[in-house]
Amino acid sequence: MTYPKDRARLARAALASVCALALLSGAGPVAGPSRALAQEAASAVQDVTLQDVALPFGSTVLRAPRITVSGTRLSKDDLLAILKPDSPEPWAARLARLDAASLTIPELRSEHAGPGAARQTIVYRDVAARDVRGGRAAELSASGAAITMAGGSETGSGTYGRIGATDLDLAALARLYAVPGDGKGPVQRVYATVSIADVVYTDDRGTTVKLARIDGRDLGGRQIPGGWTGALAAFSGVDLDKADPAQRARITGAAADLVEAAHVGALEATGLSLSETKGREPLLVEVGRMAYANPVTEPGRDAPTTPAANAATSAAMSFEDVAFAQGGLRSRIGRLSLTGFSLAPTVVTLRRLANPDAKPSDEELRRLTPVLGTLAMQDISLDLPADEVAAARNSATKDAARDTPKETRRESAADPLAEAARRGAAPAPKASAKAASPLHVTLRNAAITFGPPQDGVPTASRISLTGLILPASTVAGVPGLGSLAAYGYQDLDLNLVADTAWDEAKRELALREISVSGKDMGTLRLAGTLGGISPAMFDRDAAVSGLALLSATAKAVDLTIENTGLFERFISAQSKVLSLKPDELRQEYVTASVFGVPVILGNSPAAKAIGAAMGQFVTKPGRLSVSAKAKDGAGLGVADFSTAASPAALLDKLDVDAKAN
Repeated sequence: MTYPKDRARLARAALASVCALALLSGAGPVAGPSRALAQEAASAVQDVTLQDVALPFGSTVLRAPRITVSGTRLSKDDLLAILKPDSPEPWAARLARLDAASLTIPELRSEHAGPGAARQTIVYRDVAARDVRGGRAAELSASGAAITMAGGSETGSGTYGRIGATDLDLAALARLYAVPGDGKGPVQRVYATVSIADVVYTDDRGTTVKLARIDGRDLGGRQIPGGWTGALAAFSGVDLDKADPAQRARITGAAADLVEAAHVGALEATGLSLSETKGREPLLVEVGRMAYANPVTEPGRDAPTTPAANAATSAAMSFEDVAFAQGGLRSRIGRLSLTGFSLAPTVVTLRRLANPDAKPSDEELRRLTPVLGTLAMQDISLDLPADEVAAARNSATKDAARDTPKETRRESAADPLAEAARRGAAPAPKASAKAASPLHVTLRNAAITFGPPQDGVPTASRISLTGLILPASTVAGVPGLGSLAAYGYQDLDLNLVADTAWDEAKRELALREISVSGKDMGTLRLAGTLGGISPAMFDRDAAVSGLALLSATAKAVDLTIENTGLFERFISAQSKVLSLKPDELRQEYVTASVFGVPVILGNSPAAKAIGAAMGQFVTKPGRLSVSAKAKDGAGLGVADFSTAASPAALLDKLDVDAKAN
């Protein structure tokens, strides 16, 4: 956790060195009943100094020029026997019998080789373990450390400030790394607390990572087959793209073991920053505070059956004061949180793939998707520089021109007012010749919630954006929204909701709410039910999902429009274009709604009901609602819409209700 996130090799080697550091700090006598005899034979506690100690741990070697063990009844020979690399007695058994007032190591060097020519060196200063009783150290500390990476594809260097830990269980640490288990035992706590201050690391690409402080609580895990050392070794020097099926299965199984076994009760980091100086434009990412919490889930505990219970037993993560800057681009998030997150589905799938004969399919890989829970953000802002705003507008203008027929473009250029009247919209203001201004967008709240995945596809989702504020000019090229600036809106204050749920058994997709609303504008809300929605609809292959879409049917739909000011502004702008009084134009729309709409829709009772409701809405614009339900329980499919001879033929297949108030 103290190194750059993408430095997996560095983190792995450092973890091994910390493990070895703890083991070295906890050197003790040979296990067995001889402990009592040794204490009886010792006349008094003593201080013992060991010189030039070297301990190999796989590809990592720990070297200490001097170790002083104070306040111990162990002799020098006892300690040398403990530190003997090929001792037949397990580390856990030896460490469980250690008693000393303190152990001090002025300099501890961790040297890790590989993969290839890569070499990692970490030098710890003033390492001390205090009050070591029964294999537990009440406190472990180091005044600082320096790290260097050389000889491989990545080179860099960094420093740590003070490092500290409390209630370190040396025997538990040894068991996790060296003693195999079934992965189902209780979580063994290794550290009560861990803290590291003033972390700085810079690589050869000019990327610098800084951490003011990081604190962890209740760090530990479960014993797994082959031990943690064996699981970590499975990843060493393996290229997944070139690995054979047996290697991939071994790595997959090791990943599942480690994900389930490792436990961090809580983690908090402050003053995190990442900067890049060698790119085309300097990059800076800052996080004021990051926090993570994960309750211990013991084997045999019943799985949560409600969202509240799931949130109480799932991991939660939050970030505060997040800032991003590159060139003229600036963005900031006041708070970002992720709750209800769980890797349980990922682990289950990894277990199935941990078989040399397994042939992962796209469907199986989708099942690796974890339970995402709820992602929430508050106080978001985005500032886009003027040159990027101008480029985006030019691109939108070119796209609109390309999609407009030549004849229409000629007519519009000759008489923009006539073109606006033909379209039934107010003319947009002419583009200013001056350079574009920087764009400022803010969002008060955003929340995205995903239900438990079914074959990798969330069965429910809800996206909610509240207080999205942006200049009206930014939607100038969006159909239906491009004239908002001409209606007097300078800034848009919008809320958006998309709430859906998929029932695989019924093959239905419920559109519980799809809505957009704007301050001093109104609300457009859509709800409904779609049938024939199979898992193939969510396939990543566009051809497969497109073919599955052809089997979808519309069973029911509810459309609601609420006016809170937009309609009045529309009438006012249109009346000026058409040289009519607002009341005159409104009456024309009433006539068109009451008489014209039914004619277009076939003059059926449903068509007349829709026209009448629209006329009432135009007369007194408040709320208009239209509901339609297919008479056939299976719904209306693509064929029904494409083969309908007229709108009337389609309406005959629906039960329609329309009203306004």
